[in-house]
Amino acid sequence: MKSWKSLLVVWVIALLVGCSTPSPTATTAPTPVSAPPPTNTPVPEQPAGGDIALKITGLVEQEVGWSEDEVKAMDTMEAESTNKSGEVDTYTGVSLQALLDLAKPKAEAQTVVYVADDGFTGEVPLADVTACADCIVSFRNKGGFSIVMPGFSGKAQVKGVVEIQVK
Repeated sequence: MKSWKSLLVVWVIALLVGCSTPSPTATTAPTPVSAPPPTNTPVPEQPAGGDIALKITGLVEQEVGWSEDEVKAMDTMEAESTNKSGEVDTYTGVSLQALLDLAKPKAEAQTVVYVADDGFTGEVPLADVTACADCIVSFRNKGGFSIVMPGFSGKAQVKGVVEIQVK
């Protein structure tokens, strides 16, 4: 019984010695702390109205982000689109082209990916998006945004969109 107590004491002492921080000596130099490497991806600018509700990132001249209030304060338009039930609904929102113009997609950009708050994504060729005068980021009744692209596949109609990635 005495031997397990001795082992326990030795184990606790070894643990304490292993966890202790050595005191600095005259020959110990502090370890330099390096800054994280710079990235080429700018952070979307923080909107004046609070949290970023919608952002455009990727192959753009300037990544941008807006609060929901800032998007709603932009010039709006209406678009008609057929819903899943085959009924034509009218949606109000901001021109998708106007938002992309603010970010200025780079010449090599080919695709737009819509990212929803639940992780769902929809992908559309950039040329199709820029040719669509009726495509909008619509305002949802319960808050947030949806992509409305009349005449496009249902996969392009992303609900709860929080990011538009230009690739």
